Amino acid sequence: MTLTDILDQRERENRHTLAYVYRGQKITYEEIANDCRALAGALAGLGVKTGDRFAICVRNSPEFVITWFALAKLGAIAVHINFMTSDEETAYILKDSGAKGILTQKEFSTKLRRAAQAAGTSWIVLTDETPGQKNEKSFSDLRESGRGLPCPQFSPSPDTTVAILYTSGTTGKPKGAMLSHKNLASNAQSAIAHIGLVPRKEVILCILPMFHIFAWTAIVLVGFYLPCPVIIVESITPPKPWLDLMKKWKVTLFPAVPPIFHVLGKEAKGLKRLVLKYLFFRTVKYAISGAAPLPLQVLKTFEAKLGVPILEGYGLTETSPAISMNTVNHRKPGSVGTVIPNVDVIVIGEDGRILPVGEEGEICAKGPNVFQGYFNLPDATKETFTENGYLKTGDIGKLDEQGYLSICDRKKDMIIIKGLKVFPAQIEEIILRNDNVQEAAVVGIPQEDGDELIKAYVTPKKGATVNKLEIQELLHANLPPYKRPRDIEIRDELPKNALQKILKRELRREAIEKSKNQRLAAAVK
Repeated sequence: MTLTDILDQRERENRHTLAYVYRGQKITYEEIANDCRALAGALAGLGVKTGDRFAICVRNSPEFVITWFALAKLGAIAVHINFMTSDEETAYILKDSGAKGILTQKEFSTKLRRAAQAAGTSWIVLTDETPGQKNEKSFSDLRESGRGLPCPQFSPSPDTTVAILYTSGTTGKPKGAMLSHKNLASNAQSAIAHIGLVPRKEVILCILPMFHIFAWTAIVLVGFYLPCPVIIVESITPPKPWLDLMKKWKVTLFPAVPPIFHVLGKEAKGLKRLVLKYLFFRTVKYAISGAAPLPLQVLKTFEAKLGVPILEGYGLTETSPAISMNTVNHRKPGSVGTVIPNVDVIVIGEDGRILPVGEEGEICAKGPNVFQGYFNLPDATKETFTENGYLKTGDIGKLDEQGYLSICDRKKDMIIIKGLKVFPAQIEEIILRNDNVQEAAVVGIPQEDGDELIKAYVTPKKGATVNKLEIQELLHANLPPYKRPRDIEIRDELPKNALQKILKRELRREAIEKSKNQRLAAAVK
């Protein structure tokens, strides 16, 4: 069964069932299905056809879901775009994917217009702004124009590509991970079975951005498969509106990232703890943590104060995303749980040999959730797989005797900010554009809340002086806020090995130690 099949099934069997709550509006599966058909017909009228790519860059909304499934009905491919990306990166994604059009909103339209023009994207569809140019359409007008039009009939196979999500590239350029109906559908179903979610009994809060694979599969698609209401929240700040929605709609499932659990645990003091626990989190059965490592202390504090178990999981965009997850009945805090159904995990050494239980090596996964490859990058795709077809995750970990997976380190220099991947190479390349810079090294420093702080180390060219302000201005002009280093340190030289490769692990270790000492000194005062 494909994802368009599941939408059709929901219309047949659950047409009057509540699918979404958004801005106080209740939306049924019948309404979603009708809107998808209408929009598909209208998009076909714009020339969108099977195999075409069409980008989506909006905050959480029914429009995101409707456009995504309308594209799927046409056999077109939804390209998820993080609305926090820079103009340069957005334009690159549009051009690289060959996106025929893009759905966006007023908040991001200025940036998207520039990016679309640079990339040669034909159509811009606006959710909340009056079109001002010939190539612009209003979402609502476009949808209404499709009412009564025949919806093109396309019957996808489970292996048909339905979405492309761009991940930060190790060399600075994002790579488009191609995901099929089978990839996404199998992962949603395996997650439901693994956790033991109850059909028609759950209510999910969606505060995580739908452009991210965690939210798309674990919230949107899981909601379709159960089926159950999804409470859509546009922005995580301020928290009061979504806390009120949790209470009103009796949310049972709370997916979030570690920094959110850290803030909630930290704020749960005195009367506020009682209000959070017995008013807002009273009906929550499970909290799901993913997208970044969850510090054990954050887990313990949150659970002790709010009484809700956190089920930590692990995965990648390339695995749709879940690979493993803790459950209420099988849980080992500090691990990322056991492998979900239909997925196989091995741990390999530097020589490619499968390592025995307890030994650390690179985690590799195989299953129906593993992506089809990187868009237009056959060599990069080939390098990502082992000879026997396992995806190399780039993470170092180990399996124990009970089958619990633990993450020990990262093979790649990846940094995670608010659950989003950041690769140092992209930042370093921009810093090196400064004529006075000889070398640059960027590392991530783990914080108490499970997030990371980006720090850049810079050395000047011989006889030159590096101006820190100039570096900051360069980064500001070329990177979104979450990718910019919070700290820049200028040094005469950087630690290197015998082959003159910069030892980033040493810089990271040094920075972690310095941070610990500063916290200790502050505590003593």
